[in-house]
Order: sequence, then structure tokens, then C-alpha cells
Amino acid sequence: MADVLVTGGAGFIGSHLTARLVSLGHRVRVLDNFSSSRRENLARLSGRFELLDGDLRDAQTCLLACRGVEVVFHQAAVGSVPKSIDDPQPSHDSNINGTFNILRACVEHRVHRLIYAGSSSAYGDTEVSPKHEEITPRPLSPYAVQKLTGELYCRAFSLCFGLETITLRYFNVFGERQDPKSRYAAAIPAFVTAILNNRPPTVFGDGEQSRDFTYIDNVIDANMLAMSAAKLSGEVVNIACGGRITINEVIKAINRALGTNVAPRHESPRPGDVRHSQADISLARKLLGFEPKIGFEEGLRRAIDYYRQLATQT
Repeated sequence: MADVLVTGGAGFIGSHLTARLVSLGHRVRVLDNFSSSRRENLARLSGRFELLDGDLRDAQTCLLACRGVEVVFHQAAVGSVPKSIDDPQPSHDSNINGTFNILRACVEHRVHRLIYAGSSSAYGDTEVSPKHEEITPRPLSPYAVQKLTGELYCRAFSLCFGLETITLRYFNVFGERQDPKSRYAAAIPAFVTAILNNRPPTVFGDGEQSRDFTYIDNVIDANMLAMSAAKLSGEVVNIACGGRITINEVIKAINRALGTNVAPRHESPRPGDVRHSQADISLARKLLGFEPKIGFEEGLRRAIDYYRQLATQT
């Protein structure tokens, strides 16, 4: 069993990761400032992990968080492409400066490995599909630039300081505990909650844009594999299912599952959004032995069950 740190451990992905690590018997420390996460996400784990309420933008906090740690799962970030366009400074400070602080703290405390939550947004709107890791990144938004910068810092710290790092480029993660209420809510929680309330979900553009939606359990599996993989030196791998579905098809699938027929409301496309996104996951298979276990349909069913139950509690 290992001593591990999860930054952003009370967030959507981070709380699932914390729960998996705790269940496997690891000694877990969580660093979170609760700016966009919820303490309730970790309530059922009370007493089974160490909580450090702090901000990764503070270098001393990062040093404290990394003390005595063997593996860091760096999930903390100010997410959302639209949010980074509306107000780029906070996301820059957290996603770039915060990542730098964590990497420096890892070197200071001789952490063995850092697993970095990357983003498929780094690719931009390339015509190559499916997207593989050898494509030259062409980020379209401040958020995408910030996440790509974090990748490059991870690689540099591997080469210069011997810190083992790997970037997992997530593709459109969805599932339980993803916030449906935020102005910047991701597509699936926003669509499901709107349709549950008989309101037209908002689609930016014509809805024919496509995504490689990836259920949360697949992402957590990938992190576990990255924790135990052979020596790593700044590698970048896609984490997804390797398929794609259009936004219009997602809305039809939600309506089928709920027995409804709520049509979407279309608005102008948003700046920074890519048209199509599908992952080539062959490198993740090779380096990590990764194989997605939960497909889109099953993941969507689980997510819908969660949001339906959530609606009865509010």
C-alpha cells in the first residue's frame, strides 16, 4: 500500500479516485480548496483519509501536501473551456502556476510519480481522427493552452529532475457527482437534468459535433494502471473509449431512456469548442494495459439513474 496525494480530491473525478484508493487500502491525503467541489462528495469516506483544506496556488501548501507522499494524482484544476474564455486569469493561476507548484513540491520531497489529469482539448480542431498522441497540439482556448502547458511541465520535470510523470488526456468524462447546476455544466449532466424537468436542453451549434464520451469508472481504472505501470518519463496517453457520438444522438438517447421527447434549443456555437473529438487509445493499451470496461450506453444509464435520484432529493 502507498501514501498518495489526490489534488482536487473532492471534485467530480477526484472524489471517485479518492474512494477507489481508500477502498484498496492506500493511505490517502486530499488537497482541495472547495472552490468548485463539494465536501459531500467525500462524506461517506469520513475518517478514512486525511484532508488538507488548501490551495495549490500557494507553494507552501503544496510542500506540506507532498510531504511523505509516494504518488501524486494531480486532478485539481479550474475546468471548463467557456469559463477560461470568460475569465482566463483564475484558470491560468491554478492550472499553470498551481501545477508548477505541485511539481516543485514533488521534487523537493522526492515523490516517486505524478499522474497528471490532461485534457483532449489540447488537440484543438485537428482534422485527424481518431486523435493520436503524435498529433501536434493546436489548442483553441486558454483552458486548452493551460492543460497543455501542464503536460509540458510534467515532461520537463521528468527529464530534468527524474520525477516520473504521465499525462492521461481525458476525453469528455461523465458520470455520477458531475455538477449539473453550474453555468459551465458539462453536456450530459446539463442535458439530463433539463429533460428531467421537461425543459429543452441547450445545444451550442447544430448538434452534429461529436465527442468520445468516457464514463468515470474507465478514467479511474486508467489512473490505477498508471500508478503501477513500469517506469515513466513524461509520457502522454489518451484515456477514452475510442468511439464517438454526436450531441444530437446523446439527446435522443436520454429521451429514449427517460421515455420523453424533449427537443433541444439551439444557440450559436461557442468559441473554443472543437467540432469532432475521438481518441485513438492504442498507446494506453500498450503502456498501461488499459481497456475501457463501461461503454457509453451503460455509463449513460448509470448517470441518468443518479440524476433522477438527485432530482427526488431536491
